[in-house]
Amino acid sequence: MIKDKVIIITGASSGIGEAAAKLLASKGAKVVLGARRTDKLEQIVDEIQKSGGEAIYQELDVTKQSENDAIVNLAKEKFGRVDVIFLNAGLMPSSPVSALKTDEWHRMVDVNIKGVLNGVAAVLPVFIAQKSGHVIATSSVAGLKPYPNGAVYGGTKWFVRDFMEVLRMESAMEKTNIRTATIYPAAINTELLGTITDKGAAASMKETYDTYGISPDRIASVVAFAIDQPDDTTISEFTVGPANQPW
Repeated sequence: MIKDKVIIITGASSGIGEAAAKLLASKGAKVVLGARRTDKLEQIVDEIQKSGGEAIYQELDVTKQSENDAIVNLAKEKFGRVDVIFLNAGLMPSSPVSALKTDEWHRMVDVNIKGVLNGVAAVLPVFIAQKSGHVIATSSVAGLKPYPNGAVYGGTKWFVRDFMEVLRMESAMEKTNIRTATIYPAAINTELLGTITDKGAAASMKETYDTYGISPDRIASVVAFAIDQPDDTTISEFTVGPANQPW
């Protein structure tokens, strides 16, 4: 059941996060949205509320543990509990290793890896105390197989894959009833391409997305499907992409 569940979404100001927020709210969830761009969050929350849904937002930089803690506390204060956290914030400034864009490497590690760790660290005590909860994370098909220009990006997404699977296993062993779901999107039309500064990588990726890209609504529906499963059922992995893309 999605109705009345309290769902935190990171990276909620556009793309997959925005689409998930609107869909889940339309199904009766109470959504708590976090991102750095509060102007965008305000617009999304306003749209959800005008449609009869429940939504609140707070500025969130996932690289800061204190801000992850704060949004979990906001959800608890406003709605009394947290049922789901969707760890969706991510960056994809793809480039060949030889370009040595080391600042971008470290930024990807900070957001794509540490952002997930910070979110889990913030919410896990709540889930353990409740003996229930659902952690959903956005990885990538680059977390399933290597792609040129994606050595560091893919590495961060492989990390998410491993971490989420171990979290699932340990939660089962510890009998905390915490469910997990990791999503591996292929070409989904979001703002990710806007972070690519390497001209060659940007051109290649743009061609791929122009040819194959599908709406982030497709991923939102997968998130809803995962949440809607009975509490005793985990679907731990979803690989999702355009039907005509060979990935």
